[in-house]
Amino acid sequence: MASLTYELTLAGLAVGSAAALTGIGLIVTHRATGVLNLAHGAIAMVCAYVLRQLVVEWHWPLPLGALFTLLLVAPGLGLVLDRLVFRPLALAGAGPAQTLVASIGVFVLLVGVAALVWGTGARADAPVLLGDDPWAQLAAVVALACLVGAVTRWTRFGRELRAVVDNRPLARVSGIAADRVSAAGWAFGAFTAGLTGVLLVPYVRLDPYGMPLLVVEAIAVAVVARMRSLPVAVLTGLALGVAQAQLTRLHPEGWAGPLVQAVGANLFVVALLVAALVLPGVGGGDTLPPATTAGRTPPGLWLTAGVLLLLPLGFGGTDLTTAVQVPALATVLLSLVVVSGRAGQIALGQTAYAGLGALFTALLAAAGLPELVALGTAVLCVAPLGLLTGWPAIRRHGLALALATLAVGVAVSRFVFAQPYATAGLSSLARPAGFADDRAYYVLELLVLAACLLLVAALRRGRTGRALAALRDHEPGAEAAGVRVAGLKLLAFVLGAALAALGGGLLSMGRRAFDPEAYDPVRGLLWFAAVLVLGADTLLTPVLAAALLVGLDSGTHAGVAAAAIGVLAALTGRIPPLLSGLGRGGERRTGAGGPEAADLRRDTGPLGTTGPRHGTDLRHGTDLRHAPDSPGPASAPPVPNPPRPARPEAPPPSPHRPAAADGATPATGRPSPLPAHRTGGAGEDPRPSGGRAHPHRPAPAHATAPPPGRPPAAQATAPPAGRRPAPPTGPLHAHRLTLTYPGGLTALHTVTLTLRPAQITALVGPNGAGKSTLFDCLAGTLRPTSGRIALGRADITARPAHARARLGIGRTFQQLAVFPSLTVEENVGVGAEQGGRAAAGAVEQALRLVGLAGPVRHRAAAGLPTGTLRRVELARALAGRPHTLLLDEPAAGLDADETAALARILAALAADGLTVLVVEHDPDLVAGLARTVHTMEGGRIVS
Repeated sequence: MASLTYELTLAGLAVGSAAALTGIGLIVTHRATGVLNLAHGAIAMVCAYVLRQLVVEWHWPLPLGALFTLLLVAPGLGLVLDRLVFRPLALAGAGPAQTLVASIGVFVLLVGVAALVWGTGARADAPVLLGDDPWAQLAAVVALACLVGAVTRWTRFGRELRAVVDNRPLARVSGIAADRVSAAGWAFGAFTAGLTGVLLVPYVRLDPYGMPLLVVEAIAVAVVARMRSLPVAVLTGLALGVAQAQLTRLHPEGWAGPLVQAVGANLFVVALLVAALVLPGVGGGDTLPPATTAGRTPPGLWLTAGVLLLLPLGFGGTDLTTAVQVPALATVLLSLVVVSGRAGQIALGQTAYAGLGALFTALLAAAGLPELVALGTAVLCVAPLGLLTGWPAIRRHGLALALATLAVGVAVSRFVFAQPYATAGLSSLARPAGFADDRAYYVLELLVLAACLLLVAALRRGRTGRALAALRDHEPGAEAAGVRVAGLKLLAFVLGAALAALGGGLLSMGRRAFDPEAYDPVRGLLWFAAVLVLGADTLLTPVLAAALLVGLDSGTHAGVAAAAIGVLAALTGRIPPLLSGLGRGGERRTGAGGPEAADLRRDTGPLGTTGPRHGTDLRHGTDLRHAPDSPGPASAPPVPNPPRPARPEAPPPSPHRPAAADGATPATGRPSPLPAHRTGGAGEDPRPSGGRAHPHRPAPAHATAPPPGRPPAAQATAPPAGRRPAPPTGPLHAHRLTLTYPGGLTALHTVTLTLRPAQITALVGPNGAGKSTLFDCLAGTLRPTSGRIALGRADITARPAHARARLGIGRTFQQLAVFPSLTVEENVGVGAEQGGRAAAGAVEQALRLVGLAGPVRHRAAAGLPTGTLRRVELARALAGRPHTLLLDEPAAGLDADETAALARILAALAADGLTVLVVEHDPDLVAGLARTVHTMEGGRIVS
């Protein structure tokens, strides 16, 4: 017994050492570049193949072949990836989601190249580098970890590495060769990947699909180490390896026996699943990049696609074995259009749902159900399982969500598809009665695909589709507009699971068998990459992607499709989605000068003016600036324009640079006053040069009392008959708020603030004072550690942002929170549709109020100048009929006239009963507008 325990421990140390190496490489690469390299396993596989080619095929000596592979091939591959793939993304400021897509592209590319060069069969004659002694492997891993730790902690290169990761542009300004540091990180990461492949190959089969997936499972080691701690990664890898080896001794009886054995044989998968779903998320918090299309696919392209799909019926004869795969696979890929294209969520586990749909269909058909009934029942059974990936998506984004969805896909593959207890006896699967012939079955598939396309098209055009697009484009902005983000994500993943299950069932019936390898997680990465490189939010994409994948692999060598898709995905920073230009028609970019800017000036009105009709009170549907014979607040004296310093004229914008960038000349031809890209919520110190905040100013006369003989503004008009009045509310009050971040930083210290109704309150202070933190707590974006937030007598501390929006608390953001893929009118419509309080015509009223009721309302928000987008964001907030409006730098991007008009609008809204809180860096605007000014310093309100 002791001898067996020792032998199993040695075997576990060998596997654990390779997993620890994987963790070391991933952590170093992530530290140096900020990229979670999912292609690590593919690099390991390629290096293992290269060593075998040198030693077995070309008869090189093993030491020489190992040195060549590990010191030249592996680092050289890392340098190539850095130079051609990831450095352009870093220079372009790509987020974690974009770099993740590129790493998936590299993974798919290397798998495809390996399949083309060495074939898809497993090789059992790979050379053994360190023999059967696991202690040598363990010593190499520990030595490598110590060396890396010493270099990163105590050397100049280590300091430079940390600086590059924290802020690459600032590191370059400081004289650090950021490109050299990143290149070194990629070279070392590829070296560890190559060493992992060389050490692991004696214990696993060498093929283009198996080894990369095994290394992907070892990502759990780096995730448990939080992508930071090398000792934790090494210990976790060794512990998992030894534990997995020891669990092979268990042979329990009964129904649980096979499951326990499966867990024991796949402990790294269990660790990956737990780390991805339970441990706090790692990586950035972004979603996939917003779609670049704003119009419909030209009908001619749909006609062409339809003709191509019908060609097999006319010229394919009776054997359509290859053709029947296209509509089924297109249905599976359509699920990615819903989840990734429209909702913007990273979904790497759709093969799990497709395979479960096929498996359940086969099981139900084997139990005696008719095939079509079995298929429909399987879809209904699999759809709720979409919650497995939908639930983590509520709190996870970017890399964390990618790992969670990938972990689900790998777990289903290992514990369901690869286990005899789930798939035994499913050797064949019949087609539905009446559709056994290829031609009849192909027609059935086309009808199902057409129905699914129509369903998704209807979803995209409706209210839910606009909410999904808002979620994808800017999740915090969508939630602030009232979108129930959590429920919408669950809906997207459940619908995606249903479509994938439907396509998977059709695919297996088309092949007349359930084939677990058809739903391998590696194929899921290929499907995801194919959809993204063609255009994830285009309905034509799944049809073309399915035809491309099936056609290339069937008509050429295996691996051609993966190689082609991999190249496009790896170059995602340079090559836009191939279908991204469809449907854009005559759209033109809107710059600051030239005919486009002139068109925009013609299409938009001045802020706060709407031609013959005046602005509208969006809370009651009444006019803000009434005619002389109508009662209302706006007949009081207008608010004087706040004094503003003269501004120099901006130089003409470069025709090669987008004029809509922050700080560029807006469409009115005047320079924008402030850039909108400051972070932290504080920006420059808004106080005057003396360093003291503006004193509290008395409110303008019209803001406190109505004109003689006029009723108060709040009672001037009543809601029209039949319209539900706004629920009774009180002042928004924060009592002793304290917020401490997990690292121990306290951003708010017992802050108490009351927003008085029908008044404008300003919040000023230096950088890091806590203004944005307090603002986000009031809006529901952040939850304080202690304290209470109340709306009247109701405690809303635990209410999320979308619930507060539905209670009548609207907000704007310091950094623009618009939805680029939607038109101006659709942006405002999201606030009216989702806020739950808007009356009929609220969109029209909001557009007129901010001067966007002209033709600009039909333009996509992408490419519009900053000043115009500020109007869009304000209109969206007002369209929800809020009683309390929280504005974060509302004048950023507006010129002097627009800022003065904004001040008049806000004063009129406050006079009509709207409560306004402004965080602003323009002292003149604050002085001329706010009745109460609070100054924050060090997380406290000091005045």
